[in-house]
Amino acid sequence: MFIFLVILIAVLAVLLTLVVLLQSGRGGGLAGIAAGAQTTQILGARQAPDILEKATWTLAALFIVLCVLANFAIDRSEVQESVIQRQAQGTTEQATPVLPPADGQPLAPQQAQPAPTQPDPVGGNE
Repeated sequence: MFIFLVILIAVLAVLLTLVVLLQSGRGGGLAGIAAGAQTTQILGARQAPDILEKATWTLAALFIVLCVLANFAIDRSEVQESVIQRQAQGTTEQATPVLPPADGQPLAPQQAQPAPTQPDPVGGNE
């Protein structure tokens, strides 16, 4: 159901884009370039902009309604976490402190590993 709504929203978006571009704005837009002249000849001088405007409002309303309905169609049966949430849970598990032994003996100090030395670059300062 969700995939169907997403495909329908994509088709509506393409149709809405085409209808908006066919409208003649103040600068003429693509209505004069594409098929705008034929639509005014077929539908009349004033009827074409009215139909395009109604189509724009209808498609925009359908687009918004379907976007809202698509949120309710998402399958929520499995627990979904973002990568950020998984990383945050991983860092909290790693940051847990080590408790001292219960008998009160101090922990043996860990021997520090010596830092690896880098060889001097060729022709370095001596």
